Amino acid sequence: MIINTNNGSSMAARILGESTSALQKSLSRLSSGSKIASPSDDAAGTAVSMKMGAQVNRIQAAKDNIGNAISYSQTQDSFLEKIGNALDRMSELAMLAQDETKTDSDRSLYDKEFQKLDDFIVAIGNKDFNGISLFHSGSSLTVTIASDGSTMTLASSNVAGSSAFTALAAATTSLLSTASSASALTDIRSAINDLVGHRANVGANVSRLENESSALAVQKDNVAAARSRIYDVDVAEESANFARQQILVQSGTAMLAQANVLPQSALRLIG
Repeated sequence: MIINTNNGSSMAARILGESTSALQKSLSRLSSGSKIASPSDDAAGTAVSMKMGAQVNRIQAAKDNIGNAISYSQTQDSFLEKIGNALDRMSELAMLAQDETKTDSDRSLYDKEFQKLDDFIVAIGNKDFNGISLFHSGSSLTVTIASDGSTMTLASSNVAGSSAFTALAAATTSLLSTASSASALTDIRSAINDLVGHRANVGANVSRLENESSALAVQKDNVAAARSRIYDVDVAEESANFARQQILVQSGTAMLAQANVLPQSALRLIG
């Protein structure tokens, strides 16, 4: 029987310390929802989860960029549709003005609406989206479509710089005579043909952007799921571990108390 060195107490104290540390770690995991309470728990997992977290954020940023580009393109298409409606009416007026049963005075009445529609088209050609020109850009718009910085270039829609629309906006275009009405109709038909190409470009842009956005959504979900398997705690599993460590701490505390009592048995021999 030994008094100076209580091996049982030392071992119980060591085990109790380990159980207490494990209990505290389990508690921090449950309270934070993170499997990695500190980098020392899983150094490699911490590094990988950080990279994946940053990638998820970049994917979301690229998705936001694409969403803005879609809004830009949809705004273009809406204005192009209005231009198309105006051209339809202008072509109708140009045809009516070529009626030989009408006088030049009648044609001047048609010309009033024609010129206002022409001004409307010119005004749309100068519209912008958050300060970015919709139809008068000198270069195509470049959009970031991936977390690695990859980009795509939108097909341009330079309506304001188109020769067909420039000719239509000329001051000489009018419906004041049958000859000028015929010339105006030629310009309108050319502008309509040009408009068809612009709407096709914009529609193709929107289709590509929507597909890229869908692909990014899938990628984001899967990268986030992979990161979750590394970083997020399984609450059910960790709750069971917490209960286990809690029991070990309680039993370890009780056994340490018993181990500290054992040397007192020596007093019986002395007494």
